Amino acid sequence: MGGGRIVVRPPDDDAGAPVLIGNTALYGATRGELFCAGRAGERFAVRNSGATAVVEGVGDHGGEYMTGGSVIVLGPVGRNLGAGMTGGELFLHDPDGDVLGRLNDELVLPRRPDEIELVFLREMIVAHAELTGSTLAGDLLEDWERAAAAFWRVAPRAEVAAIEQAHEGTG
Repeated sequence: MGGGRIVVRPPDDDAGAPVLIGNTALYGATRGELFCAGRAGERFAVRNSGATAVVEGVGDHGGEYMTGGSVIVLGPVGRNLGAGMTGGELFLHDPDGDVLGRLNDELVLPRRPDEIELVFLREMIVAHAELTGSTLAGDLLEDWERAAAAFWRVAPRAEVAAIEQAHEGTG
């Protein structure tokens, strides 16, 4: 993907939590947006270097080797999330508190999003709801304060260290 917008939603007669986009979707994406009112397969957004995506779940190895872009996952995630990630960011909705055990934390660190990131998240989830008709996104927006408190931002350790060092220099 090098630009544009892709919107994927299930057919009206589809029930449950469908996997709507297959393995390796957004592999090497450089720009554009993807909104999927369902789950993605394994290795979602591998080597993503600039695209923005909202999906409702991903399989194993999501965000592997990402160098840029933003991926927002509103549902369950597989194992080995963020392996080899050197740039970009993953936002993970984690109401049950079990997502951090699925991270490959060799190169990434989780932290709660700041106020500016929460504005970005909300704007993307509003767009997701409007474009896909997602009931999950609608539910999150109905109780945004609670939903916002359950998000994690996952980014490369080097980026987190640089931000922390900058804050220490101004304090």
